[in-house]
Amino acid sequence: MILNRKSIWSMWLCFFLYGYAEAALGQRETGQPRNDDKQAIRSDFSYGKLIIPTTLMVYGSIEVLVAPKCKMLNYAIGHEVIVHTPKKFQIDDITQYVPVASVYALNLAGIKGKNSFKDRTAILGISALLTTITVNSIKYTVGEERPDKSALNSFPSGHTATAFMGAEFLWQEYKDISIWYGMAGYAVAAVTGVFRIYNNKHWVGDIAFGAGLGILCTKSAYWLYPVCRKLFSKNRTPGKNITLLPYYNGQQTGLFLSVWL
Repeated sequence: MILNRKSIWSMWLCFFLYGYAEAALGQRETGQPRNDDKQAIRSDFSYGKLIIPTTLMVYGSIEVLVAPKCKMLNYAIGHEVIVHTPKKFQIDDITQYVPVASVYALNLAGIKGKNSFKDRTAILGISALLTTITVNSIKYTVGEERPDKSALNSFPSGHTATAFMGAEFLWQEYKDISIWYGMAGYAVAAVTGVFRIYNNKHWVGDIAFGAGLGILCTKSAYWLYPVCRKLFSKNRTPGKNITLLPYYNGQQTGLFLSVWL
């Protein structure tokens, strides 16, 4: 089975539809008022919100780990990429951060999101920490070889996990303003995943698992943050509190800064 380039773009459509399904499910949620420092943030955990990320992660696990000899889609697309040796586009190194950056860009443009700067930055820090730890723990435990045979850290895709983490972050912050902000974020995240395959860096299963993991980490951050805020607020002293969180996505390292006023 050999796939043409139309098939690759069909994959982009599938990821976009996952984002649309996420948006459709999210519309059923009870809208929460925007928060300032005086308002309590409530956790809105529900098992129904685990369906989409869990489905993606299960599919990715089956495709790469459980039935590697049956991962026909992986091999078909890999064959297409190798045979046609397309010109590499490293745009995925940039697009993985676009959804997260969009949250702050919209806020600077005067379009207020769900949470204050302090709260959403803390939530993003938790999400980034969960994503970084989980992705790299799995990468170097599984040791899956990349399609281009450059390394043994293919599963899951860190770029895709970062992109979908940001897409879910954008969705959570702006779903009460317009679902199209979140849809745009998911579209960019999907493009990131497709280009990871196009550049012969990941299998399809790597992308699917990374997408589900990124979504799940952000959802978990929104569920955990109210608990963390309540816990640490009891021990806070007046003034500024500064938190530095290290991150590593498999290629880049850095520090995430959070300032509590």
